This record gives sequence, C-alpha cells and structure tokens, in this order.
Amino acid sequence: MASYRARFDATVSFTNGGGLQVQGFLVDVPAAEVTPAQVGELFLDSLGLLMAGDVELTNLEIVEAAHKGTRGGPSADGRPSGDRPTYVELSHVIRDGMVTLPNLPGPELGLQLSREASRELYAPGTEFEIGRISMVANTGTYLDSPNHRYPDGHDLTGYPLDRLVDLPAIVVRVEDSGRLGIDAAALATYEVQGKAVLLHTGDDARFGTPQYVENAHFLTRDGAQWLIDNGVALVGIDAANIDDMTDGTRPAHTLLLGAGLPIVEHLTSLAQLPPTGALFTATPPRIEGLATFPVRAYAKLP
Repeated sequence: MASYRARFDATVSFTNGGGLQVQGFLVDVPAAEVTPAQVGELFLDSLGLLMAGDVELTNLEIVEAAHKGTRGGPSADGRPSGDRPTYVELSHVIRDGMVTLPNLPGPELGLQLSREASRELYAPGTEFEIGRISMVANTGTYLDSPNHRYPDGHDLTGYPLDRLVDLPAIVVRVEDSGRLGIDAAALATYEVQGKAVLLHTGDDARFGTPQYVENAHFLTRDGAQWLIDNGVALVGIDAANIDDMTDGTRPAHTLLLGAGLPIVEHLTSLAQLPPTGALFTATPPRIEGLATFPVRAYAKLP
C-alpha cells in the first residue's frame, strides 16, 4: 500500500515573540488527501515546538514515498498502514555463480548424490538427492563477527541467539539524502539503545551488477562511534560494504566489531519495513572457526 510525505516551506510565529522559517521540509502524512492544517500540525509535532502560534505553509506538495518515522506521524508507533505480510525477506537469494562483490568468486552448486545414483542404494521407488555447495563465506547477505577483523575476536559461534533474533529494528532511510556517508548527524534523532539499526540506502537495486560498488553508501567513522556510544545492538546495511571501500582502515568494521557488535551487509527490501516496530532476525550456522557467513535475514512486522 502506498505511503506519502508532504514537502513544504513554512513560517511559524511564536506566542512569546519571534518566529521560524523552513524550506523544503518533509513530514510523513497518513494519506494523499491530507489537508494543509493537518500537515501544519504534523510539522509542529515533529519538531516538538512549544508556544507555537500561526503556521503558514507554502509550496505544499504531497509525494509518494516511504515513511521515515516522523514524530507524531502515521508510522511513529511502528504500525505500517494497510495490509502487509507478517514477514519480510531481507536477504538475497544465493544462486549458482551469483556475484556478490566483483573480486569474489560466485558459489558453485552441484550434487554429491544424484537421485538416479541413489536408486541403487534404496528400495525400489525410493530415492534421495544430496547437494554440494562451494563458496566464499562472504556470499549474498552475510553476518560479520569480531574474528573477521580481529584474530582474537570470537567467531560465528560466539553470538547467543538473543543477539541476533527478534531485535527491535529502526530503519534509517538515506536513499534520497544526496550524501553517500551516513554520519552521526544523520543518526542523532534516533533512539537506538538495544536496537538493530538498518541503513536503507537503496543500493540493493544494483546488487549483482558492476555498478553496485560504484558510489556506494557507507557508515562513517563518527557514525559508527555514535551508534556504539548510544547502545546499538546490531547494524545492517543494504549496500556493498558498511565502510567506505576507498578507506583502507575500514573504520566502521574496526569500531563496530571491536565493540563486539554484529554487522549484516548486503541486505535488501528494507523499503518494505516501517521506520520502527519491526523485529529483525539474521542468524548464520554455528560454524567454529569462520568469521562470516550468509544469513537468512528477515523482519517480523508489527
């Protein structure tokens, strides 16, 4: 079901004197037919303005766009509008020969035991198939553990389920921000304590193409530090890397994994989630000695 945002310029006068002007402000709205008065109320609620008097809106337009969680808006409580599925798949399908990153080989799928060969092993009419897969651990949508960055960090077996399952999710939408780096200023309005922060960049639309790694979004050093300082539980992104791939120090990986936080890269379909209220899960197999591995990432909607 479509969701909408209002874009407008506004002038606010305060009952105790003074005023405020904004240009190109955006708020979530419940429907395309919203009135200017309703938009004005949402504007004031979103900023928490006290002693506001008259609000004058100009250049008002309603655009079809995903909600971003405007305070006091239709998605502020995390309940998506309209009928939606209970679960949303957030991981890419792993296929034979698929490309995750241009410098990594794709998976090779084959058979250990074919159905035809199995007929010689079982009773007439009974057959089985056993498959094989050979792939690098960084294939599709995958989770990084601290051992990915640090030799003394724990591997995939080190995360208990409560660190990876049914985490309250916050979706940070930056696909139309005009900036590739997601910094502390872009995160500062979110309450991330104990939450899975999912960075929705829209880069997943280019997954599997050479353009996927070009002009890719990433989390900046100060953005990663802000998330750590504010108690984030997990960080995910729908881009080629959580780091700026031109920065060999990999500050986001270094800081987040150094703090013991799981990272999930190459997510997809984050546009289907509400800004808040969903529960996020991403669990790899318990493989001793491996630092990264594909996950089935999904969200349960409220």
